[in-house]
Amino acid sequence: MARLKIATFNINGIRSRLPALLEWLEREAPDIACLQELKAQDATFPIGEIQAAGYGAIWHGEKAWNGVAILARDSEPIESRRGLGDDPHSRYLEAAVHGILVGCLYLPNGNPQPGPKFDYKLAWFEWLIAHAASLRASGHPVVLAGDYNVVPTDTDIYNPRSWRKDALLQPESRACFERLLAQGWTDALRACHPQARLYTFWDYFRRHWQTDSGLRIDHLLLSPDLAARLCDAGVDRWVRGREHASDHAPTWIELETD
Repeated sequence: MARLKIATFNINGIRSRLPALLEWLEREAPDIACLQELKAQDATFPIGEIQAAGYGAIWHGEKAWNGVAILARDSEPIESRRGLGDDPHSRYLEAAVHGILVGCLYLPNGNPQPGPKFDYKLAWFEWLIAHAASLRASGHPVVLAGDYNVVPTDTDIYNPRSWRKDALLQPESRACFERLLAQGWTDALRACHPQARLYTFWDYFRRHWQTDSGLRIDHLLLSPDLAARLCDAGVDRWVRGREHASDHAPTWIELETD
């Protein structure tokens, strides 16, 4: 039975980590890849190298920070939306790819909290919740993939004690994520692995990668029709183990297509 593989990957600088991206694309061959934190202006996006790897792409860049992109193997994504709410930054991109509507998002970190950065995070979450509701109402098959900067539960972090004041674990952040799920979205990784401790991010400090002290903050949410087709999900941890790696690892799902 044929499968469609969709992945999300916070690349943390596409120019500096382009070799790692190309190695991952060649080895894992996702049909759709959502990238975050490009940290590159539109004009410097490496479209030539990505096309040479067999992928079409759309992207929304920004100097030094943020930036999102959607890659499609042997196809060209058809853009349907760029940005959410009043946000001036490049944090959301949406396209039709391989018969699915794909939303690629990079939700604000929100630290330090309380303060304006956390207020911005919650405002952005409200824009996402409102847009997600309209996508659910449309009846289209949709995946919302990206770096949500939310640890949904204490099972999704190696040890929550030292992170209790972090914006990623705040009750308000978690409540927003729960409101998304309550619309009828499925957290694909957790649906496939309901009890496992799976991480997608290990920061660069205190040997967190070496001790597997990770967090799950990269998520793929599926509309009900896609959730019914979900057959596998996982994390490409080997990418995080490479020299000069991003602090995130690619997270992926597979959907039945026939």
